Amino acid sequence: MTAHPDARLTALADRAFPEVATFAWAAPGAQLIGAVTLHDQASVWYNAVLRADNEPIVVGERSNIQDNCSCHVDNGFPLTLGSGVSVGHNAVLHGCTIEDDVLIGMHATVMNGAVIGTGSLVAAGALVTAGTVVPPRSLVAGVPAKVRRELSDDEVAGIRRNAEVYLEHLELHRGGTQL
Repeated sequence: MTAHPDARLTALADRAFPEVATFAWAAPGAQLIGAVTLHDQASVWYNAVLRADNEPIVVGERSNIQDNCSCHVDNGFPLTLGSGVSVGHNAVLHGCTIEDDVLIGMHATVMNGAVIGTGSLVAAGALVTAGTVVPPRSLVAGVPAKVRRELSDDEVAGIRRNAEVYLEHLELHRGGTQL
């Protein structure tokens, strides 16, 4: 496990323990509470909170949850992130499914039962309401969020590059020295 010593991993009673893969990372101030699983090369950044008190939270390989994000669940609504997902600063994910290679913009909110299809982009500040199903390769924006158009191949490649940049950041920050 490569959680920073100042990251907080909290078990709930004797049934729900965070699991952090060998090559995953949780930054100082990150909180993983309950049944949270981070797969290889996943990262949870400064002061993000993942609270899995009654359903699991699973973060796929190479996915990143950036600074100050809130991730939570409800009964019957686990939270699942596929691989190569980037969740922008201050976003809120609640009991939803985010498929592979998705970018969730800063301050966006995705509610219970929503599904964001592979290769999609949820714009900054968007509100994806409960139960919304977003098709693959969609640009979603607005309050409430609506599909605006299909993403180009270049835009989907940009989403993948964003996740790759966070892998580079992971290595830089994992090796950092607190002064």
